Amino acid sequence: MEPNINVKDKVVIITGSSKGIGQAIAEKLAISGAKVIISSRKQEAVDIVVEEIKLLGGECSGIACHVGDHEQRKFLVSKTIEKYGRIDVLINNAAINPVFGPIESCEESVFDKIMDINLKAPWALSNLVLPSMKENSNGSIINISSVEGIHPGFGLGIYSTSKAALIMMTKNQAKEWGKYNVRSNVICPGLVKTKFSAALWQNEKLLHKLESNIPSGRMALPEEMTGLALLLSSDASSYMTGGVYTVDGGYLIAG
Repeated sequence: MEPNINVKDKVVIITGSSKGIGQAIAEKLAISGAKVIISSRKQEAVDIVVEEIKLLGGECSGIACHVGDHEQRKFLVSKTIEKYGRIDVLINNAAINPVFGPIESCEESVFDKIMDINLKAPWALSNLVLPSMKENSNGSIINISSVEGIHPGFGLGIYSTSKAALIMMTKNQAKEWGKYNVRSNVICPGLVKTKFSAALWQNEKLLHKLESNIPSGRMALPEEMTGLALLLSSDASSYMTGGVYTVDGGYLIAG
């Protein structure tokens, strides 16, 4: 079998894909031939992205889903299967970080919310798509973690903890589901210019300090996360599972 980075007709669900990294990946996969399900909490936001991608010539549909809600997760998966008959790829991208500060200052309710969205939701959605992937003896799960899940920073302790747990969950998915020909890998972005990270890059002094510690000397754009997602969604990555892949401009080797 000759490796081919081809996602034509792959059915892909991407959570948190109405903006940022999720939107960039959705656009890349759709214009590359995949059938993409755009999903985020608000249908209006989803519909805007769907129309933008269709103007680019990509095929996509929009299904609103709050990933923290059990019934909405089930609806997202069932509607996708109803429309396309299967699910080939799940990209767990949706995440939150509502708090910045020392770990002891995080309220218990906030801790629970972070874990619910950043860890429980990817676990639950992966479990929901597994039967379809098993039936077709083929599937790729891509969990979007962060370099903060590998190397602790300051002020992001609970977020980092959730992302570290997501990395370990990915490895366990890969180990347990390999027998079904279902792969699971994790992408760990570094500093990316999105609304999610605006508090970091809108502070010019802080941004300069951060960029001076990155070998590439700059922050990334969301589009720079898409190449790896395209590879892991395709059959060219058929022997890649349990991998932890950083896209960070060299941040982790800067020490």
